[in-house]
Amino acid sequence: MASNLELPFEEDAQLTEVMRQRVQSLQRSGLKRQDGERLLKPNETVYRLDFSQQSLTFSGWNIRLSGHGKLTITGTSQHWTPDLTHLMTRQLLEPPGLFWRSPEDDQDSPVKCFEADSQEFGERIAELAKIRKVMFFLLAFDEGLTKDKINCSIAFKVVQKN
Repeated sequence: MASNLELPFEEDAQLTEVMRQRVQSLQRSGLKRQDGERLLKPNETVYRLDFSQQSLTFSGWNIRLSGHGKLTITGTSQHWTPDLTHLMTRQLLEPPGLFWRSPEDDQDSPVKCFEADSQEFGERIAELAKIRKVMFFLLAFDEGLTKDKINCSIAFKVVQKN
C-alpha cells in the first residue's frame, strides 16, 4: 500500500543571495560569466525540496497563484555549491514546469500548465530523488507574479519496498 507525500518548495534565501552576489561581482569587475555558466536573473529565486523519502512516484503539482502571472520552475540536475562551483546551463532540467493564470481568469479558476511537460518534469524529480536528499530549483516570476503570491508543492506516492 502506497502512502502520499507532499513536499513544499522552500525558499533558500542564503543561496539566492550568494548567487546574486556572483552577478554583482561580475558587474563590478567588468568580467564575463564563465562559458556555460548560468547566472541568476533578477526575477528568479532559489528554492529547494528536502526529500524525507527517496522511493517516490510523481503524482501531481499543487500550485496556487494569487492573481495572475507566470511561474516557471526549473530544476537542477546536480547539487552545486555557488561558493565553490557555479551553476552551469547543462545542469538545468528540461522541460521546466510552466504554470500561469491569465488576467481574464477568475481568481478561483485552476492554474494552467503544459500538462505533458509538467508530468515529465515531475517524473524526473522523482527519479532524481532516488539519489538525492535535497534538490534545488530556480523559480522565475513573470507578468506581475511575485513570490509572495505563490504557494507551491509537489505530491508523490511513496513506493513501499517489500
